[in-house]
Amino acid sequence: MQLVQDPATKADAQQFWQLPGRELDRLLASTRHADRVELKLVVPTTAHEATCASLGVDFSRASARKVYFLDTADLKLKRHGVVARVRSVEDRADDSVVKLRPCAADDLPARLRRSKRFGVEVDAMPGQFVCTGAIARRLGKNDVRKAVRGERPLRALFSKEQLALLPGRTRIGDLSIFGPVDVRREKILPLGADFRLAVERWTYPDGSSILELSTRCAARAAVPVAAQLASVLRAYEIDLTGEQQTKTHTTLSYFHCAG
Repeated sequence: MQLVQDPATKADAQQFWQLPGRELDRLLASTRHADRVELKLVVPTTAHEATCASLGVDFSRASARKVYFLDTADLKLKRHGVVARVRSVEDRADDSVVKLRPCAADDLPARLRRSKRFGVEVDAMPGQFVCTGAIARRLGKNDVRKAVRGERPLRALFSKEQLALLPGRTRIGDLSIFGPVDVRREKILPLGADFRLAVERWTYPDGSSILELSTRCAARAAVPVAAQLASVLRAYEIDLTGEQQTKTHTTLSYFHCAG
């Protein structure tokens, strides 16, 4: 059940979402069918250093992660709204995920919505949002590295349930590996916040990078958390008006062009 929000709280949340009236209504409607919401902000490149300094983030202390996306040479998965990603994390188990993005949660097959492994999330950035359905899988340590090196099959990184989300007639052998991206991530508790903020830097082989701030919450709490997030970011003098981009699109475009 959704929480009843007062107009002032909704107006404060809108300072983060920055959506036209009808789009804001669509966003709020989409949360009624979601399990959780992730609020994201991509920081302009020129503000990366100042933002990290303001938040007290030092990535030299963060564990290293390597992220890879899988797609065909002509990006068939991307064109069909499917994302396949694997990730290796220093000192932790690897993982894989297959996502349907965008998806209409109320139109999903009943078998998916019944699955305990399938989750629906609304990803919301200033000026845009998308509903995503996903199945994640926990892997063993070094599983991703072995698959990338050709020491084990890529298929071993995904469950049958995950592979069933791939577009029709797409086989795992049709997919190429796009990556890696070097990822560093820290979680902090900002002053004035009731939530933890993830600060994540994705660095590409040419040295370019994306800096993203994010927090997750239950779908029913999206409005008050967005309102508080807007207030917290303003207090840290972090600009909410910069151009937004998704890590998936940026990564696939980068390596597709490089290839």
